[in-house]
Amino acid sequence: MPGTQAPPAGNPGKTRHWPNEIRLRRAERCLEITFEDGTHYSLSAEFLRVESPSAEVRGHGARDHKRVVSGCRHVAITAVEPVGNYAVRLIFDDGHDSGLYSWTTLYELGQHRDELWAEYLAQLAAHGVSRDP
Repeated sequence: MPGTQAPPAGNPGKTRHWPNEIRLRRAERCLEITFEDGTHYSLSAEFLRVESPSAEVRGHGARDHKRVVSGCRHVAITAVEPVGNYAVRLIFDDGHDSGLYSWTTLYELGQHRDELWAEYLAQLAAHGVSRDP
């Protein structure tokens, strides 16, 4: 999904948060998403990598704790692959590719970016690890 790509036309599943445009900005290492309600988010590759909805980061069950992912300051998104009418798979240059980012997940990540980022930085400090590789 280089450059700009429109998500599937319409909103077949009547998803609450439907994207109108998804743009990978390689040079800026971010993903820009505009939703049909006019909300626009620019989410860094690092943020999306450490907040991945994958089992590798989130665990396999409700009792699992989110893993603190360090060393991702310079990570980049190399590809964005559509998954049906509900999500995208982000491929990162560190090899991570198992997270499926639903439209709702992307919307909520954008909506809560500042608090999630603050929590992430606090977790790095608590574990004595860094954003740097």
